[in-house]
Amino acid sequence: MTQNDGELDSLVRKRIRALRVAQGWSLEELATRAHVSQSTLSRIENGQRRLALDQLVTLARALDTTLDQLVETATDDVVTNPMIDSAHGLMRWAVKGNPGMSVVRQRMTEPPPDNPARMRAHPGREWLVVLSGTATLMLGHRRYRVESNQAAEFPTMLPHAIGAEGGPCEIMGIFDREARRGHQRDSDGKSADSDDAKAADA
Repeated sequence: MTQNDGELDSLVRKRIRALRVAQGWSLEELATRAHVSQSTLSRIENGQRRLALDQLVTLARALDTTLDQLVETATDDVVTNPMIDSAHGLMRWAVKGNPGMSVVRQRMTEPPPDNPARMRAHPGREWLVVLSGTATLMLGHRRYRVESNQAAEFPTMLPHAIGAEGGPCEIMGIFDREARRGHQRDSDGKSADSDDAKAADA
């Protein structure tokens, strides 16, 4: 067995135990669900028994996961750098596990527009959290005050706008593909497809 094989073996055993503990199950409970003896499960978790493929499949099913997820290893691209958009005062990260999603951090100094005609509406869904300061969220005909550490989530088909209240604020938002494309069209005045290509290259 190579060193990498040994690392994977140890990782899988730790993952089985961690998933069991996260479910609040004792060794006996998981053993019953997986149709193995308690002593066998204990030896699997402690590295005293060889990992057999058929047992891993059964354990994965009992733990409500898949074999692929049970043996998944970390990739080299765990840490990523943001794409900096200085013109709009924001940083954007692509979510690699979900290419249609992105995370955006933005500093705002201006209040939201008073003119309802300047509110955006487009397909998608948005979630945001205020990191510092206070934000004002205009959503349809309603006005929300979102303070530091508070979050807001809404469908972006509702006309919406967000800005600072009483001083600068910083927000972090998570956008699905449709919401991201809508915001890119509004802020850049360009096609979203070209921005998607830039984000993919970042």
